[in-house]
Amino acid sequence: MYEVLTVYHGGTDEIQSPLVHVGRPNLDFGPGFYITDLYLQAKEWAEQVSVLRNASPVVSVYHLRQQDIIGNCNAKIFTEYNTEWLEFVTSNRLGKDVWKGYDYVEGGIANDRVINTVRLYMNGFISADEAIRRLKYYKPTNQICILSQRLLNEHLTFVDSIKIGADE
Repeated sequence: MYEVLTVYHGGTDEIQSPLVHVGRPNLDFGPGFYITDLYLQAKEWAEQVSVLRNASPVVSVYHLRQQDIIGNCNAKIFTEYNTEWLEFVTSNRLGKDVWKGYDYVEGGIANDRVINTVRLYMNGFISADEAIRRLKYYKPTNQICILSQRLLNEHLTFVDSIKIGADE
């Protein structure tokens, strides 16, 4: 029996068949398909993106057989904001592609609450120790980036979509 985790993807389109190669370069965990197990986080992202695209926000809902993935691929999981997370995210954002070689990456987001600290570190204004000192006060959010199309096809199942403002 598979343990199933309900996960969400916020955007402006219902995505029944996600593709890993559609993602933008230089993101926190690489150019894969991003999901989260936090509905509110996906909803807020969908609302932000909808303003930029002048479209309606949509949250796609999936079931993820997470334990099957983690045991059968090259996975990287960050459980807190720490120096390793900071170096991984900043390196990817600078185009160094440290995500290569991973099929699955999970951890906190460098979102609006933490990005200023990350940028200060990236630009050499504060040390890694100072950045981590500042970040420890933030409760990590959670993002999952799947970088393998095979994993998406085999372990992520579309369930439904929620049109924000309409169905909630």
